Amino acid sequence: MNVSLERINDDYLFEVTNANGMSVRLDNKSKTTGEVQGISPMELLLMGVAGCSSIDIVAILNKQKINPKVLKMEVHGHRHENEVPALFYQIDIAIHLEGDFSPEKAKRAAQLSFDKYCSVSKTLEPTAKINHKIILNGIEI
Repeated sequence: MNVSLERINDDYLFEVTNANGMSVRLDNKSKTTGEVQGISPMELLLMGVAGCSSIDIVAILNKQKINPKVLKMEVHGHRHENEVPALFYQIDIAIHLEGDFSPEKAKRAAQLSFDKYCSVSKTLEPTAKINHKIILNGIEI
């Protein structure tokens, strides 16, 4: 796995591109002047947790012939703001699913993702407690 980074302007704007040519713009969310034109690297980590576990959950459910109609996530990272580096110490994830399947299957898919399969959350696990809750068809389970 390889990515490349290129500086875009005279400020903190960068573009990171993967081997398939897909790119993301990164910027400094804490800068005091100028418009923020990209995602902060720490936000990108939270996006990585959401993306990784979403792929896992869909794959696990698909193996059971279940395809959720909706999968959305809200991810909130808590950091030690007054420390350098300001690491995540806790990440809270709300998983919103819709479809005709049991709460047990939804719980099991999420649990397998966070406990076994999601490489991003497993990478962050040594420094951050990762909590998740599931809302299936509008009801927290």
